[in-house]
Amino acid sequence: MTSPARRHYQRVSAALAAETAGETPMQGDAYELMQAALFEDYRRLKSTQSMERKAEIKREILPKYTDYVTGVLEAGQGAQDDVLMRVMLWRIDAGDIAGAVAIARYALAHDLNPPDQFERSTAAIIAEEVADQALKRLDEEGIDTLDLLKQLIDVEILTRQADMHDQVRAKLFKALGYTQRAAGQLVEAQSSLERALALNDKVGVKKDLERIERQIQQDNTKRQNAGDQGSPQNGA
Repeated sequence: MTSPARRHYQRVSAALAAETAGETPMQGDAYELMQAALFEDYRRLKSTQSMERKAEIKREILPKYTDYVTGVLEAGQGAQDDVLMRVMLWRIDAGDIAGAVAIARYALAHDLNPPDQFERSTAAIIAEEVADQALKRLDEEGIDTLDLLKQLIDVEILTRQADMHDQVRAKLFKALGYTQRAAGQLVEAQSSLERALALNDKVGVKKDLERIERQIQQDNTKRQNAGDQGSPQNGA
């Protein structure tokens, strides 16, 4: 376990490197140390075939990068940082959507690029990968749907003005709609799924949208009937 003093040093060193880098790519001892760790962890992940095991490994290794990321986000001036962008992606895969969004907010504000092997933009990556993660997590028992919903709303707002393929944005609205449904927000879910369908008619939400619409109609009818029964009769 890293000592508090060591963690403080890592955070301060990263902040100083990020502050002095300006708009040039990140460099310096703190960055090179994280790059070396990243290289070893990346090799370990490449040698693992199970996606479930990969996610477990990412949850295991991510804490070593926490202080570096904190320092960069606190003092960074927008230097291209491959370590930071890789950690963002790993946080999504590990289920830490909030942690990934924190990096994405900085990356989008400074137009940081994803790692070289990704052809999509940073905005498209965060939108699609978070949507995929959210759809997967909805099947987990005991999932906090309201917390997941907050994270999806953050991503939608964060990427709203970004240019990306309609299919990617449709997937984000699909995840948003399903999470709203799970949280009992049927009217909001209807709106999100309608938006997803408008963006991509093959997004796969038509039947669920029809079910939600029927449920909303039934709920409205019940409320109307309850209101009628509670009203005073004419001539009473």
